[in-house]
Amino acid sequence: MSNPYVMSFWELAGSRWRIAKLVPRAGAGLVALLVLVNLVLGLLPVVFVIATSMVLGRVPAAVQAGLGSPEWDALVGVFVVAAVAFVAQQIIAPLQASLGELAARRVDGQMVEQLMAASLRTPGIGPLEDQAALDDLRVAARELEFGVQSPGQACSGLVALLARYTQLAGYAVVIGVAFSWLAAIGLVIAVMLFRYGQRGGLRKYARVRFSLGGAERKGDYLRTLAIQPAAGKEIRVFGLAGWLRDTLRGAYFDWLRPMWAERRRVYLWPFVWFGTWALIATGAVFGLVGATDTLTLTTFVLVMQAALGALRLAEYYPESDLQTAIGMEAYDAVQRFAGRIEDTPAESAGPPVPDPVHTITFEQVTFRYPGQSRAVFENLDLTIPVGRCTAIVGLNGAGKTTLVKLLARLYEPTSGTIRCDGVDIASYPIEAWRAKLGVIFQEFARYEAPAADNIGFGAVAHMDDRDGIRAAAEGVGLTATLDRLPRGLDTPLARHLTGGADLSGGQWQRVALARALFALRHGSTIVVLDEPTASLDVRAEALFFDDFAGLTQGATTLLISHRFSTVRQADFIVVLEHGKIIEQGSHEELLTLDGRYATLFHLQADRFTDEGVSA
Repeated sequence: MSNPYVMSFWELAGSRWRIAKLVPRAGAGLVALLVLVNLVLGLLPVVFVIATSMVLGRVPAAVQAGLGSPEWDALVGVFVVAAVAFVAQQIIAPLQASLGELAARRVDGQMVEQLMAASLRTPGIGPLEDQAALDDLRVAARELEFGVQSPGQACSGLVALLARYTQLAGYAVVIGVAFSWLAAIGLVIAVMLFRYGQRGGLRKYARVRFSLGGAERKGDYLRTLAIQPAAGKEIRVFGLAGWLRDTLRGAYFDWLRPMWAERRRVYLWPFVWFGTWALIATGAVFGLVGATDTLTLTTFVLVMQAALGALRLAEYYPESDLQTAIGMEAYDAVQRFAGRIEDTPAESAGPPVPDPVHTITFEQVTFRYPGQSRAVFENLDLTIPVGRCTAIVGLNGAGKTTLVKLLARLYEPTSGTIRCDGVDIASYPIEAWRAKLGVIFQEFARYEAPAADNIGFGAVAHMDDRDGIRAAAEGVGLTATLDRLPRGLDTPLARHLTGGADLSGGQWQRVALARALFALRHGSTIVVLDEPTASLDVRAEALFFDDFAGLTQGATTLLISHRFSTVRQADFIVVLEHGKIIEQGSHEELLTLDGRYATLFHLQADRFTDEGVSA
């Protein structure tokens, strides 16, 4: 049977080695300086102990000889050495902390770059919608953002151990030379047993904590819900404060109780045995020192100070222990997340992407999300006429947004082909194909950037086209709103930024629509709008589509909606249900068919008009 203590030792050694391999990322010059500073910081307390012991040992002779005597001068000399060692510690300790923080920031900066590169490396968004990958991404991002238990802090903490163990080695040498090597070895073993228990306990404790990540996230969510203003109105109106308090208490206890139990397991009895050994070893050393009548005063004080200094090193190291025990969890999360992202070979130039002329077709397209057994689409055939407005309608879960993701190549079909004028769009460079699209998703991005940038991101290479940005804003009826902002188009759309402001949901949706119009102005011949008017009321929605139809005249427009009243002006309407096309045609043709579209249209549209909607 394998020895768990031996396995734990090698596990600890392996963990330290993994951290050590990251340390050079801080830069050779900085690491060399940090190592030197820690070695000096480890030696200075030993020098201080030796010097102060010599001071105490020379006091009687110096007092007896008087001022100006060689004995007094010798006393002053060692006193100066002790003072210099003490003052140097006070100066170098902050330097150690500053250099360690700089090293940590450098390593963490590279980890952030690695994490960003991994998240942006894949041309699709599959890994960003995978729950396991998202868990790794959250762990890594949280630790790297706050930098308390990060890989960089682990590297800094590992180097800081040099000061502690140099100090321990110095004390052991002093005890061995001045008194007994056996006593020195006994004290070092006692200290290292405590250190092993402390460090190993932290590692096991951390393992439990990270295994309870789901419970911790639940508690964090409830705590944020309680203190953030977003839910404050409902919590008060519906009297949810008591429920929230009790649920939060239960969630935190679900998280804390297993950790309390693990802490008792890894710390209680192991430390009883470690403490017993340390007590025996320390008692034996002090007993031998006290029983030895050949020691001078200097040697006695020296051995006692060195022994006490060594024993103090059995404690928890705030600059190293937690960092080296937990810091690599973020690094592991970065590596796991990066490992989920397949390396994408560099694309060749490929043929240029011509403007669509006739049709965009989905031919026998089957698609299922990674890890899912149920297909969203199965052998889907769909034709989208170029230069016209096609509406895709259906209830939630019909597959409408998935259709957009496939068209934008955020996912690739499991089987089948998507063609533009007969050419497989997968044969085009992905960025070149996407340049032909102006897509606004239902959950569009709200950038904490100036209003002009929020619109200009539709064609980022043309963000200096201020006239085009203003024209896009005018096209969606947003000019007056933006002009009222503190700095007009240059106002940051985030209230917490200096001079910033926020917009309502409907105003934000108009910003997103203006982004699509700006893309259309600069070469995106296909405009895709996923639930574009979800935040607009019915009257504003009707007015918007009257204007939008004129603004997108001649463009290929794909309109995704579950509002049947939204799409009645489209040239061609496709009804999706459970990933299948069940009806298609114009609004009038589908009403005449009196099928699923007609039923849903009358259920939804008629009640939103003042006098009913006629066919």
